[in-house]
Amino acid sequence: QTPSLLVVDMLNIYADPPGKIHSKYHCPVLFTVFTNNSHIVAIKTTGNVFAYEAVEQLNIKPKSYKDLLTDEPFTRQDIVTLQDPTNLDKFNVSNFFHVKNNIKVIDPDEEKAKLDPSYYLKNTNTETRETLLELYKEFKGDDILAATMKAPEKKKVDKLNAAHYSTGAVSASFTSTAMVPETTHEAAAIEEDVVRYKYVKKKGYVRLHTNKGDLNLELHCDMTPRTCENFIKLCKKNYYDGTIFHRSIRNFVIQGGDPTGTGTGGESYWGKPFKDEFKPNLSHTGRGVLSMANSGPNTNKSQFFITFRSCAYLDKKHTVFGRVVGGFETLTAMENVESDPKTDRPKEEIRIQTTTVFVDPYEEADAQVRIAGWLFFLKGQSSSLKNCVT
Repeated sequence: QTPSLLVVDMLNIYADPPGKIHSKYHCPVLFTVFTNNSHIVAIKTTGNVFAYEAVEQLNIKPKSYKDLLTDEPFTRQDIVTLQDPTNLDKFNVSNFFHVKNNIKVIDPDEEKAKLDPSYYLKNTNTETRETLLELYKEFKGDDILAATMKAPEKKKVDKLNAAHYSTGAVSASFTSTAMVPETTHEAAAIEEDVVRYKYVKKKGYVRLHTNKGDLNLELHCDMTPRTCENFIKLCKKNYYDGTIFHRSIRNFVIQGGDPTGTGTGGESYWGKPFKDEFKPNLSHTGRGVLSMANSGPNTNKSQFFITFRSCAYLDKKHTVFGRVVGGFETLTAMENVESDPKTDRPKEEIRIQTTTVFVDPYEEADAQVRIAGWLFFLKGQSSSLKNCVT
């Protein structure tokens, strides 16, 4: 818990002449200059600093607890000691905060030295030093380690998955002694899904059959391909069948897609969370926007929500991947179901009975990738035959 500040956050220490580098701090009552041997106190409520002698003679002994400059009342407990030369306990190193709590300033040179095992050998005799020297000369651990390390198998690059940039292995091998030297520039291999998604040019269409009616959804597969593929694949494997909308907030959103019905379950089609796909032209604007629910950045799984009204403040926090294009009367019926004000859970069950995928652009994209791959293969075979003939 952060401690609250006092009324006075700064001390008022008087100096003569004020504001100068060579100014000498002094007591504003006795005008005695403060030194390393001065007993100095401050009044907690006002922040004014005095010599202890002044406070003792004019406040403590007459029991008149009023600030000597402002006449503001204070208590005995408001007298704070800043420096007391008679307090010998301040020289007891064992009571210092950093000693009690074992706090050290990290020395970069010392931390670097700790990487060498010999750092921990404080005292060694001549025989030990000679033995260690011989051991270091014959040590071949690095060679053994290098022999056991196998370079990762490179992904074969062809016309379909060749990137417009190289792997960077040539420049890296020249600047790093840890890398195997490379002298040939090689195009980097693009991830398989990225290649597939280049062929996804159409929208997807899915219908949710609920106990309140049907909802027709248009999916932005051409703009958020991974999110839409996840949704379509889950629908095709009947993942959402029988699941409920576990959260509904009138004039905000209705959320579902969790097989456990708790709001904490669900998995993506690939079995692990996937990244957000934010697009500037896709916003939580209007009624019926379809978006991914998540527990933070890049934690998308199976849960989704549909908006009852605009909530643009969710942009760049949740991936918009579709919209309702039919069945708005169903959406209204869902919104009209009362929810528990404490949990936002609908008091009447709203359930997805089944789902129907009408248009799956990924099937067509996969077919185009296969055709392009075969054409590239046949072209290579044709070139090989020509070379053989010549």
